[in-house]
Amino acid sequence: MPLKTHGVLVARAVDTRREGAVDSPHYQIHLTDDVGTHYRASVNVLSQERPSELLYLVADDFRHPVTDRLAALPSGWNTLPSGPGGPHLDFVRGNLFDPALMRTLPPDVTGPDNDLADLLDHQVLRAVGAPDARLYVFGERWGPETAVEDKVFGFLPGNGVHDIHMNQGNSRRFRGDDGVWQDGGLLLHFPDRSRWTGVFLAFQSQSWHTDDVTGHALDDVDGSRGEPGGQPVRVVAALVDPRGPAPEAESVTLLNASPDPVDLTGWRIVDRIGQGSAVPPGALAAGAVLRVDLAGGARLGNHGGEITLLDAAGLKVHGVSYTAEQAGREGWTVVF
Repeated sequence: MPLKTHGVLVARAVDTRREGAVDSPHYQIHLTDDVGTHYRASVNVLSQERPSELLYLVADDFRHPVTDRLAALPSGWNTLPSGPGGPHLDFVRGNLFDPALMRTLPPDVTGPDNDLADLLDHQVLRAVGAPDARLYVFGERWGPETAVEDKVFGFLPGNGVHDIHMNQGNSRRFRGDDGVWQDGGLLLHFPDRSRWTGVFLAFQSQSWHTDDVTGHALDDVDGSRGEPGGQPVRVVAALVDPRGPAPEAESVTLLNASPDPVDLTGWRIVDRIGQGSAVPPGALAAGAVLRVDLAGGARLGNHGGEITLLDAAGLKVHGVSYTAEQAGREGWTVVF
């Protein structure tokens, strides 16, 4: 079963609280929306399963089409319908970042700038000090609890968001929370600088190859994140907006960065909503590039999109995203 009330909170951060040595410590954020409703965002900083340290990635200058999809959302809690069409986060399918670049940190230890709470402090306190900054908190809603005072910040009614982390590929203990297009995360928007920052968290016990319907970890598949730059074949460019009338001749360029040929028979390129185009079968030589004409299968929207390369078993090999700004020059190829 996926999360019951998945969505995104749009609000201003006004205070924070660090939890020390407890069984399941969290980093707590006090937020208010534009009509004065109070919320608490409860961010995991330690896993209940071993290895207990969380994986994290901070994209300090986050550029992804999801930020444009968030623009129309009002302040406060926004329930998000299931599926890939809206402003959802999916760490596997959304090509938000390279999972291989995630690192681990302990939850809260003595000393400056050496734990996950310090990292969250560095990001969130910037937003606390900037009245125009807004947090977009993705996760599962609880409350409002009309007769229950918030246990951390004391406001009434109790109200907030949790599961602000990857919510798929879980171990059997937490398999009931699995789903697709429902991952949690923090996006911070600083309008005065036209800048977004993304904070993404995951548990080391989670798999990065998951079922497209259930979000469960795939059996008998290596679900590890891989090594940085370790993908032998990757998407390196896309012609999103070719010159000429519709239907346009969109294409994606692949590179075999490995020292060995790779058989691409049965491979596909898919877009955000799963429409696919076949990759020409046969071996791609070491160091060689291949331009794949999409020919009415996968679609590259001019307002930003995601491009994913799948192997013959349907497993993700590589993925990229591009923004409307990148796609805005007719006839130019977007280079990743």
